[in-house]
Amino acid sequence: MNSTTQVHTSQTVSPARSRDILLGAIQLTDTGKRFNRDWIFRHVNYRFETGRSYAITGPNGSGKSTLLQAIAGSLHLSEGQLDYRGISENDPPVEADQLYQYISLAAPYLELIEEMTAREFLSFHGNFKPLNPSVSIEGILDTIGLSKAMDKQIRYFSSGMKQRIKLAQAIFSDVPVLLLDEPCTNLDKPGYDLYHSLIQTYGTGKLIIVSSNDANEMDFCTERISILDYK
Repeated sequence: MNSTTQVHTSQTVSPARSRDILLGAIQLTDTGKRFNRDWIFRHVNYRFETGRSYAITGPNGSGKSTLLQAIAGSLHLSEGQLDYRGISENDPPVEADQLYQYISLAAPYLELIEEMTAREFLSFHGNFKPLNPSVSIEGILDTIGLSKAMDKQIRYFSSGMKQRIKLAQAIFSDVPVLLLDEPCTNLDKPGYDLYHSLIQTYGTGKLIIVSSNDANEMDFCTERISILDYK
């Protein structure tokens, strides 16, 4: 079996202000992932195209997050191939150590640096991955309803406030691929409304993949993929 060479998105790098290849699609070819002898998913052949939105569905524990993490390059595949492809057929696939330039991820299991303030955290994040140049950090925090708490340490935030920061660092990253794993975890009704507003305003033109079994988190997605089809 062949394994792809992939990369974690948290490595220390300079901001990717420009990318060599304009992303056209993410191609999964006969991909599979197993832990020990248990296959989480197998024989996934799918093409995710730029500018479209996709939902990975399935019950809790079925492997939705595992597939999303594999797409993000956070997990090595056990078999098959994952390629980030350019718009032109003549473009070579994106090199594994350059994937970080193309993706952002929001997920409940991602940790925040809680000793930082909200303003410091987004500024720090911007040193690794550029933020949307049309919005200042203060503007981002105002948009997500945290302007009054921008200089408060994140450790004093509620779980809902922390989730807003996680969404902000992902959605406002200036990258073509947005990956969202249960994005409305810990959010109340106004938080859900904010989530949809952010997607509508700042998700245009991006390739968006949502892993969820909550219909309200993925109601804007035009494509559905059931993880159960790949067991």
